[in-house]
Amino acid sequence: MRIVILGAAGRDFHNFNVVYRDDPASEVVAFTAAQIPGIGGRRYPAELAGARYPQGIPIVDEAGLEALLRDTRAQQVVFAYSDVAHAEVMHLASRALAGGADFVLLGPDRTMLRARVPVIAVSAVRTGCGKSQTARWIARRLRAQGVRVGVVRHPMPYGDLAAAAVQRFASLADLDAARCSIEEREEFEPHLAAGNVVYAGIDYARVIAQAAAEAELILWDGGNNDFPFVRPDLHVVLVDTLRPGHETAYHPGEAVLRMADVVLLAKCDAASSDDVERAATAARAANPAARIIRTNSPVSLDDPAALRGRRVLVIEDGPTITHGGMPHGAGYVAALQHGAREIVDPRPHAAPGIARAYASYPHIGRVLPALGYSREQVEDLLATITRCNAEVVVSATPFDLAPLIGTTVRVVRARFELAEAEGSAFGEVLDSFLAATLPQR
Repeated sequence: MRIVILGAAGRDFHNFNVVYRDDPASEVVAFTAAQIPGIGGRRYPAELAGARYPQGIPIVDEAGLEALLRDTRAQQVVFAYSDVAHAEVMHLASRALAGGADFVLLGPDRTMLRARVPVIAVSAVRTGCGKSQTARWIARRLRAQGVRVGVVRHPMPYGDLAAAAVQRFASLADLDAARCSIEEREEFEPHLAAGNVVYAGIDYARVIAQAAAEAELILWDGGNNDFPFVRPDLHVVLVDTLRPGHETAYHPGEAVLRMADVVLLAKCDAASSDDVERAATAARAANPAARIIRTNSPVSLDDPAALRGRRVLVIEDGPTITHGGMPHGAGYVAALQHGAREIVDPRPHAAPGIARAYASYPHIGRVLPALGYSREQVEDLLATITRCNAEVVVSATPFDLAPLIGTTVRVVRARFELAEAEGSAFGEVLDSFLAATLPQR
C-alpha cells in the first residue's frame, strides 16, 4: 500500500512513527506540508524513518497533491494535521478521492502511546484557547503538592529533524543550544520560568519514555486542537468563549471535545454572558458526560502607564491569529484599555515574509503576528517592527521579544494566566484526581 501523509510537521511524523514505520505492508512515499512555512522541500531523515527508508521520505507542498498522487501511484491519503475547518478537510478528501486514493483519518486507539506514569492532557477545540496557561496552572498546583511533573509538549520540529528526535529543556541555555524558533520559545520559556522541565521532539515513544523515567506524572501540553499523542488518565479540554460556534466546526477539535473528561470554558471574564452560555450549551450537547467548568484569563501589562498617549504596535501570538482565525488577541484589547493614542497598523509596513502571512490570512487586523519559524522570517519580523516606528510595542506573545528587538523601542509585555472563576471547581477536580492516582502523596 503506497501512502501519502498530509501534514504540518507534527502529527504526520507521529502517525508515521507509530503506525507505518515498521509495517511491511505500507510504503509512505511522501509527506505533504501545510500551515507552517518552510517545511516543504525537506526530507524526513533516514535516521528517523528507519531501515525501510534508507533515503528518508520527501516532504512536498500540499498544493501539488494531485501531481504527487499521479506520479507516485499512491493508493491512500492519510490526513494528519489539526485546526482545520470540517469543510476544508472534506475538500482535501475530495482531491484524494478524485486522484483515485482512499482518504484516511487515524484515531486515538492507533496513535496514542501509553505511559507508565499517570497522564493529564490539556487539549482545546481551537488554537489559542489558552492551553499553555492552563498547563502551567496545573503544573504549579501539582508541584505545590510535591509532585514531580514532566511537561511533554506537542511537537514543533522546524529545524534539524534528526537532531530534534528527543529534546529535554530545563533552562534557557537548552533552548539556545537547540536553536529554538520563536514559536518554540513561546511555548517552552514560560514553563521553564515556572520551574517545569519540558520534553518534546519527534519520536514520541522515546520522548514519553524519558519523561516517565524522570517524573511522577506527565502533563501533556497540546498543540493546535489536536488530541494527545499519549493516552490521558484525565483529559482537560478548553472551549474559547470568545469564539462561540467553533466548538464543533473544526477538526479534530470536535473529536477532542467529545473525548473530554473536563471541559474548561476559557476567558469567561472577557466574553459576554450570552457567548459564555452559547459555548457552554454547545459543549454540553457534544459531551453531556463531561464536567463543565468556567475559568478566567486575566491579562496584565508589565507597565500599563507606558502606553498612555503613545503610538503602540501590538504583537500577538502567531498561530492564534493566523490559522487560529482571530483578527487580534488580548494584547490589542489591553492597548486600547490602557490609553494608547494610536494602534499602529503594521500591514503597510510588512516585510516580505510577514506580508505573505497577511495575504494568506486576510482576517488579521491591526496587529503583527509573532512569526519566526526561520531566520529569514525573524529578520522580516524585526524589519517590520522597525518600519512601524512605534513609540511602544505591546508584546502579547509568551516569548520575551525584548532581547530580540533590542533597545530601539520600549517593549511592554502582556501576560496571561488561568484563574478560577467564582464557583469554579477545577482545583478540586485536580486534587481528587491526584488523591486517586497518587494516593501515597
